[in-house]
Formats: sequence, C-alpha cells, structure tokens
Amino acid sequence: MRKYSIFIFFVTLAFFACAQNKKEKVPGDMEIPNNTHVEKATFGGGCFWCTEAQFQYLDGVLKVESGYAGGSVPNPTYEQVCEGNTGHAEVIQVTYDTAKISYDELLQAFWESHDPTQLNRQGNDVGTQYRSVIFYHTPEQKEKAEFYLKKLQGSGAYDKPVVTEIAPLTTFYKAENYHQDYYNLNGRQPYCTFVIKPKLEKFKKVFKDRLKKP
Repeated sequence: MRKYSIFIFFVTLAFFACAQNKKEKVPGDMEIPNNTHVEKATFGGGCFWCTEAQFQYLDGVLKVESGYAGGSVPNPTYEQVCEGNTGHAEVIQVTYDTAKISYDELLQAFWESHDPTQLNRQGNDVGTQYRSVIFYHTPEQKEKAEFYLKKLQGSGAYDKPVVTEIAPLTTFYKAENYHQDYYNLNGRQPYCTFVIKPKLEKFKKVFKDRLKKP
C-alpha cells in the first residue's frame, strides 16, 4: 500500500538535489520538431492502454506508442505476448521534448502511473508481460533510473519493496494499430470506464501543473 504520493517524494528529492548542486480536449500526438531536444523513453507499467492514456497528457510529451520490449521472440503479436512466453513486457515508448519535460519528470510520472510493488502484475492483469520495468536508451537514463529507484526504495513511500526492473532497451516492437491511442478511441468500453479512467483522473490531479493546455 502506498503511504503517500510519489509526487511528494520527487518534489522533496528535487528540492534536496537543487540545494546540493466546457469539454476537455483530449491530447493526441503532436508535431515532432526537427531539433536536438527530442529524445525517447520506454516504460512498462502494466497494461499499455493505461500508461499510454496517462502520459499523453503531460506537457512536453510529443508522442506515445504502445508496444513490446524485453523479450526474445522477434516481431511478437499481442496474442503471443499475452501467453507470457515471449519474455516481452507491454510498454509505451515516449517521444518527448527535453526543453519542456525532463527524463527525471518522466520517471516521476512512471512510478506514479502504476503500483511498482506488484511483481509481474497490475491488479487483475497477471503475468510477466505486465511487469514494472524501465528500458533505458542511454547510460544517462540508466544512471538516473537507478538513482531514483534507490532513493524511492529507501524513502518509505511504500509498505512493500519496489520491484521495478531496469534493463537496456534492445528492440521496441510497436503494437498493432488497434492498440494505439486506445483510450481516446474506445473511452466507452467497460475496461476504459472502470479501469483506465479512474487511474487517469488520479494522475491528472497529481500532475495538474504539468498537463498540456487545452
């Protein structure tokens, strides 16, 4: 059980680090600028429908793609991944503008978006494909992920150990088209209504100052 918001933990940690050195418009993909500020991050936090919907709202996030990573079978299908035998996790690959949002902030959003103390599951979704995992693209991402994970584990934010895996990204396989932008296109489906929407509303409250403007 979470003792307090990961948002509070990261705000406190950020302060410590600085001391030391009508109808809502649903956001979709944005135009990706051709400059050096654009980078990618890859996270697995359970069902990719849920995490995709949350990250799409963050200001500075240009694109979110659902897919698979961390397995041994090339070009896996959704059905294969669901069987739990390919080694892949359901992930999102986030394209973001570093001039507007940092990798540190994305890590904060990642840990807030799911329960990282659940091993190989999120709620009723059970299997290694739903594991909590960060796939780093660069040594800098690896260093930051390990740093914040260590701080989070020692923070007392959770009653149980954080089991997030940190691993290098080898290959990201984009999921089938019907998985992309799933919540925005299927918001009336029961899973969206009863599972994704409550998570999304909570996420938006925590990051209300970091959301895209309508």
